Amino acid sequence: AIINYTGFFKIIKKFNKNFLSNKGKFKEAFEKVVCCEGQEAEALGDRMEMLFAKWFCGRNVLDARVQILPKRGDTLEMDWTQLRLGFHLGMCAILALWVCWDCIWGLVRDGKSSIGARTAFPVFRACGGLLLIHWFWGFSVVMWSRYRINYIFLFDFDPRTVRTPIMIFDDAVSETLVYLVLMLLYYKAGAHDIPEIFAVTPGIFPFILVLYTLKKLLFPWRMRAPLWRSIRDVVSTPLTSPIFFHSFVADWFTSMVKVFQDMLWATCFVLSGDFLLSEDEDQTRHAWEHRFWYKNVVIPLICLAPLWFRFNQSLRRYVDTGKRWPNLANAFKYALSQTVTLFGAFHPLYLYYQDKPSRKESGFGVDLFQVLWMGLFVSSSWDVYMDWGLGRPNMKFLGPRLMYPKRMHYYGVIFIDLFLRFMWVMTLVPPQSGASFVLPSYLTVITMSLELLRRTLWGLFRLENEHRHSTDNYRKVDFVPLHFSTGHAHQYKQKDSVGWSVLGEVTLVNLGVILVMVVSVVAAQRAAHQNDVV
Repeated sequence: AIINYTGFFKIIKKFNKNFLSNKGKFKEAFEKVVCCEGQEAEALGDRMEMLFAKWFCGRNVLDARVQILPKRGDTLEMDWTQLRLGFHLGMCAILALWVCWDCIWGLVRDGKSSIGARTAFPVFRACGGLLLIHWFWGFSVVMWSRYRINYIFLFDFDPRTVRTPIMIFDDAVSETLVYLVLMLLYYKAGAHDIPEIFAVTPGIFPFILVLYTLKKLLFPWRMRAPLWRSIRDVVSTPLTSPIFFHSFVADWFTSMVKVFQDMLWATCFVLSGDFLLSEDEDQTRHAWEHRFWYKNVVIPLICLAPLWFRFNQSLRRYVDTGKRWPNLANAFKYALSQTVTLFGAFHPLYLYYQDKPSRKESGFGVDLFQVLWMGLFVSSSWDVYMDWGLGRPNMKFLGPRLMYPKRMHYYGVIFIDLFLRFMWVMTLVPPQSGASFVLPSYLTVITMSLELLRRTLWGLFRLENEHRHSTDNYRKVDFVPLHFSTGHAHQYKQKDSVGWSVLGEVTLVNLGVILVMVVSVVAAQRAAHQNDVV
């Protein structure tokens, strides 16, 4: 029904363009006769669910839907691709333990973090944030596919370029391996644990990571081009009319403020040539970090830009649809968040220092904190009631036609979102602004990761709500086909030569591990010999 309706809609739209004198000739017949906007098919589906619930599930419609729609797994038999994925996951686990051990040992031995306190750590934090988003995207695709939420249809993706969950995780694991190896080499080079014959400036490794991240963001271009075109449309709002995927990307941008700030730091770190300097040299580095244009212009703009994009999208949706609700209310929500950022960045009356207690006693800081709490309440309530379609008192504060099987998942996510939203609101105040309640820098990694996790959970239930009914009228019909199959199944087919390539890769990795072990033993013996001499 949805395919027929869409086809007729496109045909009549083309007819109205080419024959202006007969424009609207088929409007009545189209709206009342053709396919009935999929209503008959949807009513038949509802009737079958009710019958199944009555006969087999004690009239529990939610349980009936879960049983009628079997959970969709990957359906792949064990093959060489999965073997390679498991092998890479094991390597990632070992490297992650190695990096964590070095951090703990450095903290115990020297009294400070051996990696987190290093000068180029923001580069690893920025690339790590992007990597974490890649992992969360794979998890989201698994959940949407498992519970038949048709993300391909909702996002208007081309099925020929959509990657399967196992492909996404395979890419993420490979990227994680490179990330951990470069982080470990950066630490070893700075601690002088690498033999002199292999010793290089430690900043080379963050530089290599930046180049590798750029490569993964741009290539293969056929797979990356749709995302970059969507980002272009998001940035150019309100000149372009947003679609659902554009609003989804802009919402993600609001959760990536800390990632964007670290990306700016990494860009300045590379372009200024600071990565070529030795970390042992006693000289003023990163002078650009304390300049006015960096601290008082670009950083606040990065905090404001995602909110500005989303604000403009809401206004453009109002212009396109003519509906004040919910578009103007959504615009007000983002305007409130922008107000918090502007006051936190530029208003000196909201700042105080310990040597000036009179500022602390003023009511301005309290007022801004109240605005923060107001933004927290408005944003969290909007998530639950508007974005997720939950919070209906007549449905036990949930919503109709739930697609995830357990109600406790919904209640749990509502509570988690309220807690993690507080972390997000605190990120609206730019760092180095001087505000008394700015989060300390050592918590940035934790708050950034928690916010990305919150946005992932938000996306799971946002897609479910959009699948159940068109919340913002992005679609012509309130009907979405279930996600039974996709057009990318042919990508599962692998040639027989894949097995040999995987075996070759395993052999090369083993040889590399042996080489690392030999180098580590040589370096340890040399360091012990030098200590004996001293």
